[in-house]
Amino acid sequence: MRYAIVIEKADSNYAAYVPDLPGCVTTGVTVEETERLIREAIEFHIRGLREDGLVIPEPSSKVNYVDVAA
Repeated sequence: MRYAIVIEKADSNYAAYVPDLPGCVTTGVTVEETERLIREAIEFHIRGLREDGLVIPEPSSKVNYVDVAA
């Protein structure tokens, strides 16, 4: 499965979340660390859903960028 992730810059670190998996979040010092940690968080989250017999949400979020004049 391929889930969209959002990484945001905070004051002293980065935070990431997965729109299609509510509650699946992490933080890291660098973008690279945050990407690694959110991948691990997704795997852990899905494993927990399976163990609890819950439905695993299908990836449905789309990501795109738009250019705007500043």
